[in-house]
Amino acid sequence: MLAINDLTFRFGERVLFDKAAVSLRARMRAGFVGCNGAGKTTLFRLVAGEIAPEGGTISLPARTRLGRVEQEAPDGEAALVDFVLAADTERAALLERAHGATDPHEIADIQTRLADIGAHAAPARAAAILFGLGFDAEAQTRPLSALSGGWRMRVALAAVLFAEPELLLLDEPTNYLDLEGTLWLVDYLARYPASAIVISHDRDLLDAVATHILHLERGKLSLYRGNYSAFEQQRRAARALEVWAGKKQERQRRHLQSFVDRFRAKATKARQAQSRLKLLAKMEPLAAIIDDAVLPIRLPSPQKPLSPPIIAFDDASVGYGDCIVLSRLSLSLSNDDRIGLLGANGNGKSTFAKLLAARLSPRSGRMVCAPKLEAGFFAQHQIDDLNPNDTPYSVFAALMPGAAEMRIRARAAQTGFSGARAQTRVEHLSGGEKARLALGVASFHGPHLLILDEPTNHLDIDSRQALIEAINEHEGAVVLVSHDRYLLEACVDRLWLVEGGTVRAFDGDIDDYARLALAKARGEPGRERGEDTPVKPAAPRLQEKARGGDCNGRRDAGQLRRKLTAAEQKVEKFAGLLARVDLALADPTAFSRNPRQAARLAQQRAELAQTLAGAEQRWLELASQAETVPP
Repeated sequence: MLAINDLTFRFGERVLFDKAAVSLRARMRAGFVGCNGAGKTTLFRLVAGEIAPEGGTISLPARTRLGRVEQEAPDGEAALVDFVLAADTERAALLERAHGATDPHEIADIQTRLADIGAHAAPARAAAILFGLGFDAEAQTRPLSALSGGWRMRVALAAVLFAEPELLLLDEPTNYLDLEGTLWLVDYLARYPASAIVISHDRDLLDAVATHILHLERGKLSLYRGNYSAFEQQRRAARALEVWAGKKQERQRRHLQSFVDRFRAKATKARQAQSRLKLLAKMEPLAAIIDDAVLPIRLPSPQKPLSPPIIAFDDASVGYGDCIVLSRLSLSLSNDDRIGLLGANGNGKSTFAKLLAARLSPRSGRMVCAPKLEAGFFAQHQIDDLNPNDTPYSVFAALMPGAAEMRIRARAAQTGFSGARAQTRVEHLSGGEKARLALGVASFHGPHLLILDEPTNHLDIDSRQALIEAINEHEGAVVLVSHDRYLLEACVDRLWLVEGGTVRAFDGDIDDYARLALAKARGEPGRERGEDTPVKPAAPRLQEKARGGDCNGRRDAGQLRRKLTAAEQKVEKFAGLLARVDLALADPTAFSRNPRQAARLAQQRAELAQTLAGAEQRWLELASQAETVPP
């Protein structure tokens, strides 16, 4: 399908591809991975013919239809569904011919071809793709010009998917999607009928979609069979083998050199010594293994914890101008909570995050914050708002007035900007480096509450893992908005759903929410837990994977044990929080001394009891599944 031979390409002084070679067969779905700046997007441009290689060849079968989302967001007055339909150029051309055709034979040929390509079902298919990406029936009739840039990029993605090219090239397709759109896209790509190469740092997407992993490292391309988890295992095994081979060769070289040094001067051994010298010259040293070290991400913890709850809402509402976005807010946040905010884009997640960060004030009701509460807020727009002329040093110097230069440089180094990198202008930083800088600013004062709104968009897989570790080490409360399911599963303990103009606790886990979101995107009936139609348990999906598919049974058993351990920890945590609240409420003077605080504690107890019940139910389900999975 795609053959790359001896590809060489330089970007300035950097060699991005050094005689790279790889071959992808038809119907492969390859996840394309590599560190930031390695040249993944450049390869897409080379394959698309936008730029020419310095050496080597890139070949595709004749008349191969290539699909790729353009960097520029589409614009115009066309309705969304019409723009998507126009992406199928053959269908559009045939319909135009049919409109003016008069010859019966030509009309018959056109109609036969239209039937062959499913042209009459195309509007329904285009509408289904748009719906899956977050556009309801009303939105699909709006013009492109009425949408923001991020939503127009979604439409561009819908158009490429609708065209179903023989080779689909997607570069970070989830960057403009919410969790619901990401779940739908993962499900769609897992069933994509042609070839696809997807650049992504989303582990769940790569695990669910990829049949192969294409890895770019130090100018070379390598193809691995299996998904990302299988790739990691193969890479670890290959690295271990390279280390062993290098040590073995070094021992052999030392042995040969020792013989030469010892017997070179002896006439009886001179010929043997000379032959060993020739062998040493031919023995090319193995390439040294160079790990692209990922600097840790540091999110300073608060110096002194606050008494819970740190924030409590009592029938509060929030909005902009005369428009109320969220109302009936009656929630409380403890000092060590890990909350994941769920809900489709446009439902108010960012508005609620701004309310928590005191960027917005409640319009009605009450919002009570703990005294001396310090909140850190990271949002995607903050990366774009960084002054391009600033440097990491100047940014931290502004936050540390009067501090010595060494202290400022030490803080910059802790954020990942040591030495000369601290004086690099922001405009010359990569997207991942800008994200690190913005995270360092948001968490600079050791906040009691850290609010992270889509923090992973510019981070590669290793940096995302560093962020997970940093979040889990942070000792304050964390509220997380993300389309990265792996990040949510690794970091959050409780889920809040932003939907229907309010925010409420979601009784379930990410798997439950994923099933609900996919059912909604497909137009299937589905209800939340506690209603007439129960959520389908996760056991059949795990058992199906254990019988075959992308992951083997041993890996599934390990995943299940980890989930069971995490569920036990959640039960213990919520039980401990509930006991603390009960102890406070057991004070006979609690209601007389501070009736409002006691009422908030009573409300928090009800919410914790509900969450504990859900966590216990989840633990029971996982324990039941664990009994059926072999060790």
